[in-house]
Amino acid sequence: MEPIIQINRRDFLAKLGLGAGALVIGSGLPGVSLAAVNAPAGSATPSNALGYFISISPDGTVDIICHRMEMGQGINTSVPQIIADELEADWSRVKVTLGKADARYGDQSTGGSASIRKFFAHIRQMGAVARDMLEQAAANRWQVEKSAVKAQQHFVVNSKTGEKLAFGDLAADAAKLSMPDPAKVRLKAQNEFRLIGKDVKLTGHDNIVQGKAIYAQDIQLPDMLIATIERPPVVGGKVKSFNDAEAKKIPGVVAVVRLKDRTIPVGMNPVSGVAVLATNTWAALEGRKKLKVEWDLGANATHNTEAYKKELAARVREPGAVVRGKGKVADHAFNPERTVEAVYTMPYHHHMSMETPAATVQIKVGKCTVWAGTQTPQWCKSLVLAELGFDPEKDGDKVEVNATLMGGAFGRKGKNDFALEAVELAVATGRPVKVIWSREDDVKHGYYHSIAANYCKAEITDKKTADFWVQRVAHPPIGWTFDGKSDVPADGLLAQGFADIPFALNNFSCETQKASTRVRIGWFRAVQNLHNAFAIGSFVDELAVKAGISTRQMWLNLLGEDRIIDPRKDGFTGWKNYDQLTDDYAVDTRRMKNVINVVADKAGLEKKLPANEAWGIAYANSFNSYSAAATKVRVKDNTVEVLEMHTAIDCGLVITPDRVRSQMEGAMIMGLSMALYSQITVKDGAIEQGNFHDYRVAHMPEIPPCTCTSSPRIKHPAAWANPDCRPLFRASPTRFITRPVCACATCLSIKF
Repeated sequence: MEPIIQINRRDFLAKLGLGAGALVIGSGLPGVSLAAVNAPAGSATPSNALGYFISISPDGTVDIICHRMEMGQGINTSVPQIIADELEADWSRVKVTLGKADARYGDQSTGGSASIRKFFAHIRQMGAVARDMLEQAAANRWQVEKSAVKAQQHFVVNSKTGEKLAFGDLAADAAKLSMPDPAKVRLKAQNEFRLIGKDVKLTGHDNIVQGKAIYAQDIQLPDMLIATIERPPVVGGKVKSFNDAEAKKIPGVVAVVRLKDRTIPVGMNPVSGVAVLATNTWAALEGRKKLKVEWDLGANATHNTEAYKKELAARVREPGAVVRGKGKVADHAFNPERTVEAVYTMPYHHHMSMETPAATVQIKVGKCTVWAGTQTPQWCKSLVLAELGFDPEKDGDKVEVNATLMGGAFGRKGKNDFALEAVELAVATGRPVKVIWSREDDVKHGYYHSIAANYCKAEITDKKTADFWVQRVAHPPIGWTFDGKSDVPADGLLAQGFADIPFALNNFSCETQKASTRVRIGWFRAVQNLHNAFAIGSFVDELAVKAGISTRQMWLNLLGEDRIIDPRKDGFTGWKNYDQLTDDYAVDTRRMKNVINVVADKAGLEKKLPANEAWGIAYANSFNSYSAAATKVRVKDNTVEVLEMHTAIDCGLVITPDRVRSQMEGAMIMGLSMALYSQITVKDGAIEQGNFHDYRVAHMPEIPPCTCTSSPRIKHPAAWANPDCRPLFRASPTRFITRPVCACATCLSIKF
């Protein structure tokens, strides 16, 4: 645990407009040295941009800076919610600010469901320290022992007299106290939590629904140019020549700039191209249409997905490199009457977040200021420093990265190519530049989830389970994007639902095959769990059919007795359990079986169905959470209709239940879209899709209704009785719109 400290408040108070009576507490987060935390104001990372902050003003306002990035998952609510609970703050008096890129925040790269997992203990402790100091200030004021006072909902109460002192009244006194030893400060017991585990008003909710929230596309600066970029259709392609004469005739077009060529590995770099810069968006887009560009497409122009998918499917049928195994499999003579063998493939997928990438850059008096919707603000800052030729040690204060809210991300905005484009163009023009990506830009020039092939083979045993399990995987790895040579998945990717399978097998082999890369591969929601969970879930179902038992029972049989799983014991030395090799995050088959049983029981999987209907059920362990899903489908005229979807998740202690529900609802809809409609295909190296018309996602009428009538989230179940109104209320599987949206009798009769 890194130390919690009081900081030099002068600059911080001035920036927040606080008076001298405010209590301010900062912290060095895990992995951040105290030397960095206490750096003087003139150093590369100024002292007023430090760690988490809690500041309490004389008027009682509690200001909290959150260092994790908000993309709709709710972390800008959940992190301050934890601090506020330990502090005993009134949530309505808490103000939250999104932190800028700064190394002293510790890890700001927001992804992998890591924010709570990595920082829960530390941010609780910070809130507790602030509470303790307020209690000590009150005890001093009343001249009683600290044990005689207790913080309660924005006041400190004297247990002997019942007197109260408000946090704001105590802030100045608390600011003068010495910091207590954080290790000796009492943390709340779980049954004392007042905010943790409860739904609270989301930070920034009002601004979002009123259209006042600021996203990367909303940044406006004086004298700013809008840039759109014509990029090579094939990764690794370059501009041969271009003619911009017609583009420059468009009113408002100021300049046309050829971006410098970037070589493979592509990393976070832009993919080159020709930019049209204009005083307004329309001119930039129209000017780009008039460009005439001749491309050198390069070696990747031979890539075609249909042929490549067949190549991967054939490759995984051959023996590969063993990454985890036990017993003897290679020489086993499989009994054909008991054996199931299958290959499962998944196409490339794209994130399709509603907000496309955008970044604004201003270079002024030797300082570069960036505004971007980025999941990795410090990485963005380091890349900008390198792009400008700055020394990160000496010139760190010459680049400032302001992270904005993100309208969805799913991993795409963990890459900062769009910010580097804006930097290059700001340098070239000498003016502030905002680079905007159209939907077509986003689809055709993204970082995609891997195309993949998974092979599975196993033999049914007399006990209705399986043994002699063989599985292989081949997909272009993310590593290639950064080194230009990786052809097998790294251990961290193999630990995502492949080499960490939890089954009780006496003989098994997890193997990899090599695969080349021809498009930019990157992190996508759940990353390699996607195709691994799809393959293993499908295969378990096929095993169940072969064994003549329910799929639920096959899952339970394969998981075996309750135990803790450690893949390192079977040779998978690279397993790190998402960097959580502690007892708190032990991989427990008891919890796995529990979510399977919960979702099966709640969905009613054993109920008899018509001949053309069936249930599918599967389980996955992803990012230290246990999840199971059940889906009921109807097949008619060779078309699949999804009738019901259910998900159960055990993610440990839940901070904000509504955010977990929303993420699971979104995951179900995203999974439904991927299974039935979505895919990225490549022809002659170029992405064929460009927008929602040819990269389909599920439409509201295709989303199954909620069947849980006891859910408090279902406000108006009567609306479902009217078929004309029903689709309008299908905001998500378990949520209704909260006011009428049509003039039908049902809607008009609902009392809100």
